[in-house]
Amino acid sequence: MAQMPGLVLPSYYLYYQSPVKIVETPDGGARVWRVAIDTGAWQEKNDLFSEIVFDIGGDVFRRTAEDFVQEVEAFRAHYLKGEGPIFALYETVRSIELLADAEARHETPKEQALIRGIRQRTFLMFEEQLRAAGDPGADPDIARAK
Repeated sequence: MAQMPGLVLPSYYLYYQSPVKIVETPDGGARVWRVAIDTGAWQEKNDLFSEIVFDIGGDVFRRTAEDFVQEVEAFRAHYLKGEGPIFALYETVRSIELLADAEARHETPKEQALIRGIRQRTFLMFEEQLRAAGDPGADPDIARAK
C-alpha cells in the first residue's frame, strides 16, 4: 500500500459498529483486521482499507487504543456465548449494566471504572488465547499500552 501522509499505524476504528484495526506490515504496508461476530477472533479485511481511511461509508469512527479495547470487549460480550473466566467476567459487566438500567440510572463513576478495568482484563485474556491459537491478528499489547 502506498505511503499515506497523516495515517499513523496502528489505528483503531468502529466500522458500522464493528471494531477494526489497521496495523503496519513488516514491509511497510498495512493490514486491516475486523473482529469476527461469531468467534471474536480477527479476520483480515484489507478490502475495507479505502472505505475506512477515507471515511467513504460515513459510519466510521476513529478510536483511541484504550477506547478500542473497550469497544472490542463490549462487542465480544454482546455477540459471544461460552463458558470460562472470560464469559464469567462478561456476565459481571452485564450485571452491573442491568442493575443501573433497572434503577433507571447511569452507571456510577465507580461502576464505570470497574467495567473499564474488567474489559481491559478480558481483552488481554481473549487476545492471549487467540495468540496462543495462532491468530495473526491477535495483539494483547494494545491493552498494555498505557
